[in-house]
Amino acid sequence: MATTSSVEIAVVGAGVVGLATALRLAGEGHEVVLIDPNEPGSGASFGNAGTIAEYACMPVGNPGVLRALPKLLLDPDSPFAWRWAALFQLAPWLVRFVRQSFPEPTRANALALAGLLAEALPAWEEMVQEAGLQDLMRRNGCLYIYRHESDFAGAAAGRSLRAELGVHQEVLTAEQVAGLEPRLADIEARGLYFPDSINVSDPKAMLARLAAAATARGVQLLRANVASLSAEASGVRLSGPGLGITARTVVIAAGARSRALATQAGDRIPLETERGYHLEFPTDTPLLNRPVCPIDLGFYMTPMDGRLRIAGTVELGGLVAPPNPRRLALLDRGVRQFFPELGRPSSEWLGFRPSLPDSRPVIGRSRRSPGVVHAFGHGHLGLTLAPITARLVADLIAGRGDPVYYQAFAPDRFSV
Repeated sequence: MATTSSVEIAVVGAGVVGLATALRLAGEGHEVVLIDPNEPGSGASFGNAGTIAEYACMPVGNPGVLRALPKLLLDPDSPFAWRWAALFQLAPWLVRFVRQSFPEPTRANALALAGLLAEALPAWEEMVQEAGLQDLMRRNGCLYIYRHESDFAGAAAGRSLRAELGVHQEVLTAEQVAGLEPRLADIEARGLYFPDSINVSDPKAMLARLAAAATARGVQLLRANVASLSAEASGVRLSGPGLGITARTVVIAAGARSRALATQAGDRIPLETERGYHLEFPTDTPLLNRPVCPIDLGFYMTPMDGRLRIAGTVELGGLVAPPNPRRLALLDRGVRQFFPELGRPSSEWLGFRPSLPDSRPVIGRSRRSPGVVHAFGHGHLGLTLAPITARLVADLIAGRGDPVYYQAFAPDRFSV
């Protein structure tokens, strides 16, 4: 693309949020360019647990995590860890995270997330039809298991809040857990079942189909790195190596790499990076019927096509450091508590989740650069919230959005 080119809308970031947004905007008749230096959907959107978690309204920061935070952060094998070398960088984010973990902010954050999540499954059903994803969707629900009664008791507040917010959940006995997952029959565990949840049998294939559907709608995919953004009289200018394009509207959906562009647009967003890991083990037959999360270990075990994916835990620590072998070993040891017969993993992966202290994404116009729309910071819910985020962005650009609704996700909420 020539350096003098212009376009109506440029979407920066071809993860699942960017792909869904580009598809939605093109479907409404807009001219759209989708820009990413890498193959569409090759980042965190590919490596996640594959769960469309419409139940996940509890923010990461909450009173239970706050009580356990010193132990979690000091134990390198806990589900919530950090890289000590990044402590200075992380300190301002952690202060905000602690503030958001008190009861009143937790409730406000859960309420905001529940509002988004209430529309997540209908929005996904619409996108499934649009992109032809029917055969990749498994509708078996999702299961939390509590191997210790203290963990189950400690999660009572979360269950109560989810129930209050209308989340469909069912408390299970150990016998009922074994009935859903016979391979876990020897494990004494209470369960919490989310019957409406959907999971994706092959995230890579799903993302490839989303990209194909977007291009079929006329979206132009551009492999380039956006290094700078500036608001000009003619629009928003995006520049980088071999790139120069002016757009009437720019949507920033670059996940964990969104903060620098948001700053250039004039918005200081306290975005940090959660380093997410997964292991995959080949399986001839499925070991599980649905995603299962052992709460004490903090990861998901998700059956996918021909393999079992173990994904999760939180490691705060930026985009630059190499994979931490201790985190991969933690996943390996954890899954063998359930399936000791597993062989060597067939793949190891590290990706980057965009994490905000209040667990709410940023969805809204830049205060200082109105031609810029933010759509990032979804944390663990990028896959789940992609199509509803796309709908909200399209409504915002078309002038259909309810300003009051967007306030909970506004980019300037961190300045007050």
